[in-house]
Amino acid sequence: MTTEPVTTEPAATETATTDPAATGPAATGPVTPAGTHFWQGSFIDDDEAARRLADLPGLAARVLADPLPTELVLDACQRLADALGTAGGPVRTRLLDELTRGGVAPDEAAQTLAEIADAITRAALERKLRRELGGLRPERLTRPDARETTFEAWAPVGLLVHIAPGNGAAVAPLSVVEGLLTGNLNVLKTSSADTLLAQHLLAELAAADPTGALARRIVALRFPSTRTGWLRLLCEPADAVAVWGGEDAVRSVSELVPPGCRLVEWGHRISFAYLTRDAWSDGTTLDALAADVCRLEQQACSSPQVVYLDTEDDGEVFAFADRFAAHLAAASDPIPRPELEPAEHAEITTTELLARLEEHLGLTRVVAAPDGSWRVLADTRSALAASPLHRSVWVKPLPRTRAMAVLRPMRRYLQTAAIAGSRADVARLSRAVLAAGVLRVTPVGGMLDGYHGEPHDGVYALQRYSRRVSVRADAAFTTTACLDDLAAPAAVPAAPNGPLLDKAGVQEQLGTLAPEHAHLHFRSGGSSGAPALSVFTNADYDTQMRAAADGLLAAGFDPARDRAANLFYCGGMYGSFISFFSILERLNATQFPIAAGPDHAATAEALVTYRADTVFGMPSYLWQLFHAEAAVLRGYGGIRKVFYGGEHFTAEQRRVLTEEFGVELIRSAAYGSTDLGPLGYQCGHAEGSVHHVLTDLHTLEVLAPGADRPVAAGQPGRLVFTSRTRAGQRLERYQIGDLGRTVEGVCPCGSHTPRIELLGRYGDVVRVGTYFLNVRRLVAVAEEELGYRGELQLLLDAGADCERAVVRLDERYAPDRATARAAFLAAVPELGSAVAEGLLECTVETTGAAGFERTPTSGKLRTVVDRRPLPA
Repeated sequence: MTTEPVTTEPAATETATTDPAATGPAATGPVTPAGTHFWQGSFIDDDEAARRLADLPGLAARVLADPLPTELVLDACQRLADALGTAGGPVRTRLLDELTRGGVAPDEAAQTLAEIADAITRAALERKLRRELGGLRPERLTRPDARETTFEAWAPVGLLVHIAPGNGAAVAPLSVVEGLLTGNLNVLKTSSADTLLAQHLLAELAAADPTGALARRIVALRFPSTRTGWLRLLCEPADAVAVWGGEDAVRSVSELVPPGCRLVEWGHRISFAYLTRDAWSDGTTLDALAADVCRLEQQACSSPQVVYLDTEDDGEVFAFADRFAAHLAAASDPIPRPELEPAEHAEITTTELLARLEEHLGLTRVVAAPDGSWRVLADTRSALAASPLHRSVWVKPLPRTRAMAVLRPMRRYLQTAAIAGSRADVARLSRAVLAAGVLRVTPVGGMLDGYHGEPHDGVYALQRYSRRVSVRADAAFTTTACLDDLAAPAAVPAAPNGPLLDKAGVQEQLGTLAPEHAHLHFRSGGSSGAPALSVFTNADYDTQMRAAADGLLAAGFDPARDRAANLFYCGGMYGSFISFFSILERLNATQFPIAAGPDHAATAEALVTYRADTVFGMPSYLWQLFHAEAAVLRGYGGIRKVFYGGEHFTAEQRRVLTEEFGVELIRSAAYGSTDLGPLGYQCGHAEGSVHHVLTDLHTLEVLAPGADRPVAAGQPGRLVFTSRTRAGQRLERYQIGDLGRTVEGVCPCGSHTPRIELLGRYGDVVRVGTYFLNVRRLVAVAEEELGYRGELQLLLDAGADCERAVVRLDERYAPDRATARAAFLAAVPELGSAVAEGLLECTVETTGAAGFERTPTSGKLRTVVDRRPLPA
């Protein structure tokens, strides 16, 4: 997050003092008006702030006892970003009024709010979290190496004090947002000369969080640094103090910081441009450089104060100054000249007069605007020098061979270098200036530009505001992916209000996606309809695969010992094979990416040759493989674990795999969909189709079959998911097509993550002969009444006089067809009644494994094949 602009010198009103007389509210300096301090959700006056400051250590102990979920911060920041971007909205209007009342020009006020809004969007903050802390839930104790039972997390440093600069309106609130992302209790001190933007904006941020958790972690005070009594009360209990300003300001604060407290210095920095001969002859480059000089009146640390030329010729320096002055005049002319403080005016005048005096010695040349709005100060000496700012820039010679000698003595102050030259020049000079101490290199014209997640002053702010903590556990935690799940339920934001989304709505969204949100494209298997497209960003995909990998640990996969064969179908943009390749990769597991194929003998040979003991795949494919190569796989006896997805094994199929093939563990690899990605996982205590919900990724609602209202706990309903970690397709209240019910209570595995039992898909219930028929009921009858252990498929067609239903069974396991038909008619009342009333013709047919209809991309069995014509 950008913490610009920052002055190169502390504001006069903000230089702290250690004068013992200045020990409290009675000290000299402006008296803060009543109600200008924001303290945990409300505005208070000086007296109340002084009283509460005395209890700051106790407050820290109380607040920090409860963790702050990053999710709450992201949600609140996005709400505030939306409000700041709403023209004429109440939040934006209030904050614009606060800035303009403080003397900020309307255009500048709008630009400040736009900068803040852009920095606190969910997309920007998620990118920042990924870059700086490695993921979107850095506060959770997870296993960085799945082969080990060691858990690590980023914990808050604790009580974090922010001492903001007096001239950077966006710096203070953005620093507090960084402190919130890292879970700290944040106490902000702003200048008494500042507007109350930071206080009011943070109040709006707190109001955007309905839980009140953010409000409890925000204190924003406004008082002069001469009030060292208050400064001391802030710093003494602090675990870290972040301070902006020059050396004097930083030194004054450091004297108040106790031993062991982390001092985070965001001190003043100097930046420069470096031009090769070709570059300084290019008018476009000079226009871009002039624009950098004029932006923000050089108040940012990244503003150019010096232009270095790759030359030793003093004449070239003076000639360039004359030429560049014309470009600077053109860039400066349309920009209003700001009112300068007396001290600023005096510094500019003094610097210019001294330079003019040295012209007589042949050392300098000054080219300035007649109205004093800009100036170019040419100097034949290479030493880095701070400019007086406000469109004032030095021009100096610096042959590249002397860059290290000249720049390295100033390494503590260097920040940005803009380099212009050939591609080879940029590469070589970048290495040279970075070695000398420069922290960032940019193109000319982009010195003040940045990107979300960019390091500031050579470090990541979120890491400076955090501690890396670890918990080493024993083998009892082998199947535990996140230690926090054993302690308490995770905080999950409520589902948003709004209309329900179906598959057609998801496909409509694709036409509106920006290219940067459409990196990875998958197609569904098409088992419940025509194949549909789903799109992810690469970062979203990585987040989802890591969550699914955690779920696989809970399911009993051991990456340190298991040798996994990936036998999902591959190709046709189908995602299962690729996803499980990624999941196993993130688990640092041993894997063999074989993929499902028609040559069962070759697949079995590969399993034996590479000693695979764990297989991943579709139940229908794995069932075919085990039986087609029964002799090889029984003789091998090495397949200990089976992880499946997309379909379910019946109880009889599980019995066969366990008793006849020696499989020890059969479990769902993941519950998910192509649209939403992984949705749930099984643990060692999950029976049948019960899964834990991946609440790190999704919010779940269980709604009544025919109405947009929740069902009672434990009652069946439609599963509706809201995906919270998708930058592009933000699927909200998406009806996935599954039926299920919540499972109450804490799971015997110890995890507090909520559970659901899957009850089938909407498509499993079809209307035939005026009756509703559930295909799962046919499967249960075949298994329980007939001892059938193969696949079952229902085919529907329109007959001459009535509809026709064909129950297709695997000939290897099927009983007599007449016996099977009688069992179905007797045990399924809806089916028997439809046949008895002459509304339906029902037959049973048997076929080989190849006779079942499957989806071409996934190989998944089509449970219902409905060939009836659609109604006109």
